[in-house]
Amino acid sequence: MRYTWAVSLMVIPLLFGSCGRQAEKPNILLILADDVGREMFSSYGGTSYHTPNMDDLASKSMRFEHVYAAPVCHPARITLMTGRYPFRFGDPAWGSFPKQAEGQTFAHAFKKAGYTTAVAGKWQLCMMKDEPDHPHRLGFDEYCLFGWHEGPRYHDPLIWQNGEIRQDVAGRYGPDVYSDFLIDFMDSNRDRPFLAYYPMALIHDVSDDFEPPPPYGPAGRYENVKEMLLEMDRIIGKMVQAVEDLGLTSNTLVIFTTDNGTNHRSIIRHEDGEFIRELVCSTIDGVEVPGGKTQITDWGIRVPTFIRWPGKTDGGAVCEELIDFSDFLPTFHDLLDLPLPSYEIDGQSFAGILTGEEHDPRDWVYSEKAGMEYMVRSKDWKLLPDGKLFDMRSDIHEKNPIMPAEDTPVSAAARTTLDSIMTVLRGIR
Repeated sequence: MRYTWAVSLMVIPLLFGSCGRQAEKPNILLILADDVGREMFSSYGGTSYHTPNMDDLASKSMRFEHVYAAPVCHPARITLMTGRYPFRFGDPAWGSFPKQAEGQTFAHAFKKAGYTTAVAGKWQLCMMKDEPDHPHRLGFDEYCLFGWHEGPRYHDPLIWQNGEIRQDVAGRYGPDVYSDFLIDFMDSNRDRPFLAYYPMALIHDVSDDFEPPPPYGPAGRYENVKEMLLEMDRIIGKMVQAVEDLGLTSNTLVIFTTDNGTNHRSIIRHEDGEFIRELVCSTIDGVEVPGGKTQITDWGIRVPTFIRWPGKTDGGAVCEELIDFSDFLPTFHDLLDLPLPSYEIDGQSFAGILTGEEHDPRDWVYSEKAGMEYMVRSKDWKLLPDGKLFDMRSDIHEKNPIMPAEDTPVSAAARTTLDSIMTVLRGIR
């Protein structure tokens, strides 16, 4: 196995199939932050922000150095939930979910394993007013979700809960409503295994395409990135503390990851019919980097990820293996002792990394935005469909593409390997 550790894993096998609820089925709290890049956390070398709760969670978690999502939110969510890349479904329209995959999400896998399931926060897979049963169809027993592009997500939010619009949220802060809902859900299900999925609203901008524009917060403007990140940190601390207060820490696997990199601009005001945006730059390892959202660069697709599982993952452990967002679904299947789906998926389980058991490491990962915007990457090299090849060992900011005419024997060999993968994967003729 080629992954490296700051602290070695405790090799303790899963006890699925044995007696006792605690031994056989861990709870899952899956947190997906929105528009949060690696540069925002000190554990990855960031110095621009203060996130004490995330720092604490990181100190008790395994940190993953090479997890790859998508450069924007929608394809990341489809990949995460289905274990397949969006092009497999014909690149679904923005804000939709492939009909044929509604019964094939990770939530349905948990239900097959006897879990109760809930989701709260951002959905972005339909217009709730048109399909209020959509989260149920995708495998969630309960939900509390803001009406994406229907109303505000933060202050005075428009929130759908189990098919109805909530009437008790005037004057409330959306992220507290979503997190309170999941905390109540965990409390109600503390004696049975549960999946609590929290696709956060934070730190995404307010929606900019409905009238009237979303209301300001207490500052008399929209919160800036630093303020939203502090709120994200507070909410995550609140969620983790709730797990502890409920006495569920030892049997709850907490996963934190994000859907893509940080936005390069953030809405701060609405004036004279226009949304005013600020540039977002952050410092990591002494270098100032702009937000990478929407780009196929590592600042757009390589996302921070922490997994805490007491008794399985050691705090401070570091995994250097390549992880693809499609890998979460088969990993859940492994942890639940469920067979893989009968249909083909793109993901590959990394459960062995968490349990200390044998693990077949990935040689490459894939990410896409749409159309011809995609990439295939090994640990050392990245290839784009236009022929640009990057040596990720020496060109981490991807400023010096290598074209075929400039290849050395080493880069030519890397190009051949990645081009072959891309050709087979995408069915290019």
